[in-house]
Amino acid sequence: MKEMRVKNPLLALRQAGQSVWLDYIHRNLLRSGELRRLAEEDGVSGVTSNPTIFEKAIAESPDYDESFARLRARRAGVAEAYETLVAEDITAACDVLRPVFDQTGGTDGFVSVEVSPLLAHDTDGTIREVRQWFERISRPNLMVKIPGTPEGVPAIGAMIAEGRNINITLLFSIQAHAQVAEAYLRALERRVAAGQPVDGVVSVASFFVSRIDTETDKRLEAKAAEVSDPAERERLRGLLGKAA
Repeated sequence: MKEMRVKNPLLALRQAGQSVWLDYIHRNLLRSGELRRLAEEDGVSGVTSNPTIFEKAIAESPDYDESFARLRARRAGVAEAYETLVAEDITAACDVLRPVFDQTGGTDGFVSVEVSPLLAHDTDGTIREVRQWFERISRPNLMVKIPGTPEGVPAIGAMIAEGRNINITLLFSIQAHAQVAEAYLRALERRVAAGQPVDGVVSVASFFVSRIDTETDKRLEAKAAEVSDPAERERLRGLLGKAA
């Protein structure tokens, strides 16, 4: 009997033209070679991160103890320590995915780091921090995440106009997506008008489908609790987790 091969669904997605990005990062993922394996064997072609992911990685693992010891020795503050640990992991992840970036002509293989949540409503502060991350992590496959807030949209346009790769996050509506898409296009037009290249400027819009699913499920549960018909209640509950 011939051995049946189970098709890798991640590779199947890649073959269908869909990039698979890992929304997770941890120092052990990098040191163990697991991220490299995921890229080479499973077709993972990007990584995203955020302060919550780093908080869990740093707080729940001894893998950062060596770096912490160095930071304590030079009496680094909390912000400096956090940014140093993040920069180390993001830089390493960029290096792991650099082959993907090169093989795709710079259209994939990106690693995203997020600006501070404290800057969600601070346009100028966001612009400063984006520039700082690109200066600190000098890798062509770095992306910086900017929230699609009203104050974030001008920063998105300004940074794309400077030729920086931006991951636009915290999008929850079609209207918000349309606003950031327009900012992206206007920024590219500014570059063209200035005689600057646009072929190396990459941006993605991260639509939070999981949040939509969560909110929809709450409303479905509330609706199911209101109806008296068992069949209708069962039908509504059968929709849980399927909205997104």
